Amino acid sequence: MDYKSVWAAMEECQKLGLTKSIGVSNFSCKKLQTILDTANIPPAVNQVEMNPVWQNLKLRDFCKANNIILTAYSPLGGKGTPWGSNAVYEAQVLDQIAEAKGKTHAQVCLRWVYEQGVSLLVKSFNEQRMKENMMIFNWELTEDELEKISKIPQSRGLPGDIFVSELEGAPFKTVEEFWDGEV
Repeated sequence: MDYKSVWAAMEECQKLGLTKSIGVSNFSCKKLQTILDTANIPPAVNQVEMNPVWQNLKLRDFCKANNIILTAYSPLGGKGTPWGSNAVYEAQVLDQIAEAKGKTHAQVCLRWVYEQGVSLLVKSFNEQRMKENMMIFNWELTEDELEKISKIPQSRGLPGDIFVSELEGAPFKTVEEFWDGEV
């Protein structure tokens, strides 16, 4: 993948006024650094999978240090989607925290992402859930609760295998190569 040329073309689009900002999705620290090494305009945002079961600590720290907004997709784990898993809903510590706080499992997940300083994308067609999703701002997780969440075993919902191929000319031959070892 020629990230530098693609990024230069995106910068040109911004200079022409075709977009106000430019960003990336699913970029590792290494891929972001490749862009930052030559960019005139740094990425404004990196949209990635992030939730209590895939906390993405290294990438969060990298983006924060480089003033790149991190946006979490699948903050509830993407249950029932091709890119997600049930792992977030199976994390019993989240149920325990939700019960103790009188909140829903989803609210605990969304609040956790919010408290990490990360913007988030939530998808629901259910009116009640949409209302519940907005009710995460008038309470906080305790240090003890944050500590418990930090100990949840980590696993990516999107393994990345759909982005790899052994065919000649394919940009990524392995999942490890796609994620630059940040698996």
